[in-house]
Amino acid sequence: MKRKTLSGQIYVYFLIVIAVSLITVGVVSYVQSSKELDRQAEQYMEQIVDSAAYQTDIYLQTYELLSNSFTSNPDVRAFMEIASDDGYGYYYYSTQIKKFASNSVQSIAALYKQLNMIYVVGQHRRSVIYDNQNLIFLDPAEYKTKFEYIMANTPDDGQMVMLNVSLRSEDRGTVVTMARKVRDSAYNDANRGVVAIEFKLAELAKIWQRANVGKDGYFFIVNGKGEFIYHPALPLKDAKLEPELFRHMEQSEGKSVIDRYEGQDRLFVSRGSSYSDWRLVASIPVQELRRPASTIRTTTLSVGLLTLIAALWLAYRFGRSIVAPIRELKESMRQTEKGNWQHIDEIGRTDEIGGLIHSYNLMVTRLSEMIEKVYEAELQQQKNALELGRAELERQRAEFQSLQLQINPHFLYNTLETINCYAIVQDSYEITEMVEAMAFMLRYSIQTNLEEITVANELNHVRNYMIVLRHRIGREFEIDVVIPPSLLLENMVRLTLQPLIENIFQHAFPGGFEPRHYIRIDARKQGGLFQVSVEDNGAGIEPDRLEELRSRLKQNRLADEHEGGRQRGGIGLMNVHRRIQMVFGEQYGLSIESEWGRGSRITMTMPETSAPALRSIKDSA
Repeated sequence: MKRKTLSGQIYVYFLIVIAVSLITVGVVSYVQSSKELDRQAEQYMEQIVDSAAYQTDIYLQTYELLSNSFTSNPDVRAFMEIASDDGYGYYYYSTQIKKFASNSVQSIAALYKQLNMIYVVGQHRRSVIYDNQNLIFLDPAEYKTKFEYIMANTPDDGQMVMLNVSLRSEDRGTVVTMARKVRDSAYNDANRGVVAIEFKLAELAKIWQRANVGKDGYFFIVNGKGEFIYHPALPLKDAKLEPELFRHMEQSEGKSVIDRYEGQDRLFVSRGSSYSDWRLVASIPVQELRRPASTIRTTTLSVGLLTLIAALWLAYRFGRSIVAPIRELKESMRQTEKGNWQHIDEIGRTDEIGGLIHSYNLMVTRLSEMIEKVYEAELQQQKNALELGRAELERQRAEFQSLQLQINPHFLYNTLETINCYAIVQDSYEITEMVEAMAFMLRYSIQTNLEEITVANELNHVRNYMIVLRHRIGREFEIDVVIPPSLLLENMVRLTLQPLIENIFQHAFPGGFEPRHYIRIDARKQGGLFQVSVEDNGAGIEPDRLEELRSRLKQNRLADEHEGGRQRGGIGLMNVHRRIQMVFGEQYGLSIESEWGRGSRITMTMPETSAPALRSIKDSA
């Protein structure tokens, strides 16, 4: 686990306090300022729309006055009452009406660019058209149809109406028509005709352009049916506002509405006109409306980050000033551990750290007086530990020699040589062969170098053992050796293979060795390990006994230990296991696999050697 330092903990505490404070202040400030900015932006948009609607009403009022002057003009009223076949009257009054229209337009300079045309239509289906730009080219059949449309859609009570219609098809969408019905000269209820004024929406749009509604904001006008009268970016032919959005605008008269439009969330503020069923609408993307809030958020994050960095730097400096004397105390204590007694200057320290330093100096003084008394005892203890280590090494050597002496009594070798001489004199081949094999085994066993032994040496030793065993039991048998030739010169521990063969003959075939029985010796290299295995198809090992053997192998117990009051002794499995570990290390040794009634496999695991020990061949020759 990573060690925590006091300075690190102080730094983390400062970080938590600073971060919580900054986050709290930043979040609260941002949320409140964002709400206030949104509210101010909406109020600003509402004021802009109110102002634009007021300017639009003033603009329409000018045309209303112009329309009133026409509806009250005696020549216009007289024109309405002429007969449909009165050619002279039509010529006279049409000339007078055009002259009146020209004088009226020229008297108000602001109307000149805005006015498109004025036309007067009577019930007798005769009309007078004043084209302000003198560019009129009309199809008689087309404009008569539009006259009938205007007559049908203009109220009979004399109220003014705004129509999205133009006499010229090419003007559709760029002009709007203000129409009002005209009564007869006696001001009876009978309507004699209509006075209509066409004016250009482009001039009207200049009023709205003075209002700042953002980069992607704009104004548009819809009528009472939701049809577009004016839109800066859409073709107006058959264009209509979404019914749901139009309903929201009508329900929130004077208030802002946020809705999905043209693939983005937009804010809408609308006002109805007092002169018509027009509804003036200002629209701006919500993202652009809240851009100041985004700027505040970015600024807050930037300033907060810079403040956090500066605060952390100050916290680091403050933390160091607090921890510095503690580190000095720690370093002095570390030197004290090494035996370098150091006192710390405590002048001017009256706080808790000063008291700690004073206690440390007092401790050092007392310890320095006591350390000389225990130093010699500690040195003696270390010497005793060294002697114990040497004694342990000698004990292991004695154990090793004891294990070796269990199988190689030297005097037996000399005795066997004497027996061999008598057998040669008596001409006994069997005794000679058995004694020579026994002599080779004893000579092999009295060699003291355990490591420089090859697989071939151990197999030769097993062969001599089998010669002796054959004469003992009086029958022939063979051992299958399937070791690859390339592994015969690999190093292994002396006197480890033959004890395993002997163990098999003692325990694996309690009813005797039969033709179906076999003993197989194999070897392989795998993962940096060299393994030699001895396998049989004998009786196997009982599960309880197998578990006991495996437990003893894990304990690394010596073979000469007593169990159950009797010495197990011999060159048993534990002996071989411990000898391998003494040569190569505790991670190597024997492993046992067995199935009761089906046989066993005992595997010796040793490290893989880089080169075979050739010298051991000469030693065993």
